[in-house]
Amino acid sequence: MAVRTAVIPAAGMGTRFLPATRATPKELLPIYDTPALQFVIDEAAQAGCTRVVIVTSRAKPSIENYASAASTDKVTVSVVYQDSPLGLGHAVSCARQAVGDEPFVVMLPDEIMGDASLTKQLVGLYEQSGKSSIGLKRVPTAEVSNYGNVKVASGASTKESSVAILQVVEKPKQADAVSDIVIIGRYVLSPKIFEKLEQIKPSANGELQLTDALAMLASENALVGVVSDITRYDTGTPMGLLRAVIEIALERKDIGPQLNSWLKEKFNK
Repeated sequence: MAVRTAVIPAAGMGTRFLPATRATPKELLPIYDTPALQFVIDEAAQAGCTRVVIVTSRAKPSIENYASAASTDKVTVSVVYQDSPLGLGHAVSCARQAVGDEPFVVMLPDEIMGDASLTKQLVGLYEQSGKSSIGLKRVPTAEVSNYGNVKVASGASTKESSVAILQVVEKPKQADAVSDIVIIGRYVLSPKIFEKLEQIKPSANGELQLTDALAMLASENALVGVVSDITRYDTGTPMGLLRAVIEIALERKDIGPQLNSWLKEKFNK
């Protein structure tokens, strides 16, 4: 079945960005002159999605206001609400009625990709295999505990090709890591994920973890991934956002040369 819907979880309150997020949701903070959220909407459209469903909070009316003007001739944008901050798994569940009985992409707005190639690849992999497909990357061992961690089938080629996922662990301690491969914020999920989300139990902090549902799929040989070297900007922290602003601006033809000249002048003094 074709993948035509993208879900963007955007209900978090952005406490790391206070006091800015008292007025502006973190998803609308600008990357130079474009809200971070718009990059993800554009990526969804470039990957072939015709619908974007933003999961937001009623405490963030700016997201709904933005969504109401974000539809184009290529993609329609709407919102649903997550009334309680109960984790990524719960946020995905909140989109169930909007998604229906179809596969869909989940795109974390704190991660901006350099292009839509990974999402396109994951969509193609799902449409070919019928299995939920997730974005992966290799990281230094010391960083594994910041992510969902996966074990892949031994002997599998892991360079920009699909791998079978055998095990999923949420943010393991370094000593408990099952590999140096972690999950990044792009998922193409079968509607079966909603059944798994109904079965999982809250974690120690009371949240429903999407990784717990993915682990169930992995145990049923129903989860694959792509280990990617795609350019990726983590905008989930103020420093990450600042780096993204600078690096993305430097790549733009309209502002990049001017910014590059200014930086050289600034640091060659």
